[in-house]
Amino acid sequence: MDIIHLLPDSVANQIAAGEVIQRPASCLKELVENSLDAGATRIQVIVRDAGRTLLQVIDNGIGMSEMDARLAFERHATSKIREAQDLFSLRTMGFRGEALPSICAVSQVEMMTRRAEDETGTLIEIHGSDVVRQEPCSCPVGTNIKVSNLFFNVPVRRKFLKTDQTELRNLLTEFYHIVLVYPKVNFTFVHNDEILLELPAGTEKQRIEAVFGNPKRNAYTSAFVDVHTETELVSIRGFVIKPENATRKAEQYFFVNGRYMRHPYFQKAVMTAYSGMLTADYQPSFFIYFDISPESIDVNIHPTKTEIKFADEQAIFQILMAAVREALGKFTLAPTIDFDTRGAIDIPAPATDRVSRPQVAVDPTYNPFHTRGTIYPDKAPKSWESLYEGVRSDRFADGPATPDRAQTAAMPLTEIDSGPLWQYNGKYIFLPGEEGLTMIHQHRAHVTILYHRFLDQMAHAQGASQQLLFPEVISLSPDEMVLVGQIAEELRTIGFELEQLSPDSYSIQGVPSQIAAQSPVPVLQQILSCVRERGADTRAEWREQIALSLAQSAAIPVGKSLNEKEMRELVSSLMQIPTHRITPDGKTVLALLSNEEIEKKF
Repeated sequence: MDIIHLLPDSVANQIAAGEVIQRPASCLKELVENSLDAGATRIQVIVRDAGRTLLQVIDNGIGMSEMDARLAFERHATSKIREAQDLFSLRTMGFRGEALPSICAVSQVEMMTRRAEDETGTLIEIHGSDVVRQEPCSCPVGTNIKVSNLFFNVPVRRKFLKTDQTELRNLLTEFYHIVLVYPKVNFTFVHNDEILLELPAGTEKQRIEAVFGNPKRNAYTSAFVDVHTETELVSIRGFVIKPENATRKAEQYFFVNGRYMRHPYFQKAVMTAYSGMLTADYQPSFFIYFDISPESIDVNIHPTKTEIKFADEQAIFQILMAAVREALGKFTLAPTIDFDTRGAIDIPAPATDRVSRPQVAVDPTYNPFHTRGTIYPDKAPKSWESLYEGVRSDRFADGPATPDRAQTAAMPLTEIDSGPLWQYNGKYIFLPGEEGLTMIHQHRAHVTILYHRFLDQMAHAQGASQQLLFPEVISLSPDEMVLVGQIAEELRTIGFELEQLSPDSYSIQGVPSQIAAQSPVPVLQQILSCVRERGADTRAEWREQIALSLAQSAAIPVGKSLNEKEMRELVSSLMQIPTHRITPDGKTVLALLSNEEIEKKF
């Protein structure tokens, strides 16, 4: 009996849809790109229930004839290319002819379209690849396509969709990828009858400001400098942020020939240009647009068309790095020169004046170890051998600890209440022992302690809230508003009391008692950035990121002097945590300076 057979078209389309349409955001991308290819100058996106119930795109493009409207839903039917050679000169967003048939294979689609030269338009309705009806209709020039009940006939795929808040964030992210590269097109995004974004036509910088800026804060784009370079190989333009304005959560976007792309190699070029200018853990935001001959790139690698191969990647790497460095240098962003009194040079000056040698007052009797009262070398601590009994030197590492090592048993500091310890430079706590000096980073130690406390409070809904005498208002972007709604329950259990005032703002009525002395707006903004940066999607991940962000905000600041009682309580609490050697985000809390290392210094 023969075992090889052809799959029905409906099944083949559903399989193809799995590659092209993975979630509502994929559907939005394909539909809006079709509108752009049709020359639309106004595009409206209407979403209900994060795209599960409805995803509608309305444009004023050129529209389609009756025959084209029917043919558009056939696999590999496209107006973008005619032969294989056309793949090497692409200027359109789509070209495979797979998007519309893939969408209609897993949803219920209704489309109305009309060309300017036609008196009537065409209405076509397709359910799961089956044409239900096709008839003339009255509609404006352009195309109006509704995608309802996505994955209605593939329940397994529908079951694996995330929460509405997560899917809405994905929709907005995909929307940003498109609107940032087409600033001359008017876009509107509506979710559940609420306008989340209304973007008028303008310049690239105006579009960036409209998406990521906030009228109630300083202009977002004021922290950027222009990048521009023209070569025979590639034209590069865009904006990079000043180093002092870098943040832990950066907006980083590359676009090539009007298409969003991911490119880690080019990202490395930008980071290399910033070398030596950024604080640890901080990232620069950038929006960089490439114009290059279509023959020099290949976008036909993956159906999402975000992975793009360049013929001359190494050359473009150097051009990009040089362009960013030049932009930063033009605005005098290099560090200032620090003069030293040693080797100062007299510089000839006009007869009326001379440049004098810099003068620095120096106190030769100053000794930081004595004046700060924290370390007394002549009173070396003794009798701490018992505290490290049974602890081998290979259980400590000079450098970042790994999670596996952090899971080992806690240090047996059984006499922490009576042994000597001291603070150095407002940053480290020293504990002497038989094998050397144990150094504890006090801020990171406190972050680790608070992190576990906050997690426990959220798990048992025991967070203590401190009411604010004067509630503060926080203004948020559309995706931040979605995120707040997503993690609202976790914020409430830890002690935040929020009340929505408008589509883009909340009133902060109460905060966790541990941060009552701080301004709540930056703390909440840091929490949102932390959750977005880590890409948290589950309730457990939200709690971890909220706990970490709160712990970092509430922990003892670097430079704070502690008395002996406070140090003992801090070290004692730290040692009760099994993973006390690293922070929740993997930074070293505790390290050993061995006797051998100390001896080598002398």
